Amino acid sequence: QVQLVESGGGLVQPGGSLRLSCAASGTIFSINAMGWYRQAPGKQRELVAAITSGGSTNYADSVKGRFTISRDNAKNTVYLQMNSLKPEDTAVYYCNADVDYLNKWYERSRYDYWGQGTQVTVSS
Repeated sequence: QVQLVESGGGLVQPGGSLRLSCAASGTIFSINAMGWYRQAPGKQRELVAAITSGGSTNYADSVKGRFTISRDNAKNTVYLQMNSLKPEDTAVYYCNADVDYLNKWYERSRYDYWGQGTQVTVSS
């Protein structure tokens, strides 16, 4: 009933920038918190940044001052602006959203959705 579609990943040199986008679609009433997670090879998935429906944000210590999360509630979209990228930022980045939606039985439901992931590689 709800899909999250990510875009914007790719290969960038150290010190460069990328902007990730994640758009939610479907029978959505509202989206609560949205966030970005990442998972590097051999490591656990970790929170990168999150933003509430009211705009409050929190960041992993490793990205503070370099990454900025934002959202456009009218477009059901969350963004992650990544500046001063480092090789250790290399990972698959996943979008997450806590969504109130209409299920197939026409009931209001709430579920935690994930995007398919987008690869970010920082290398010279």
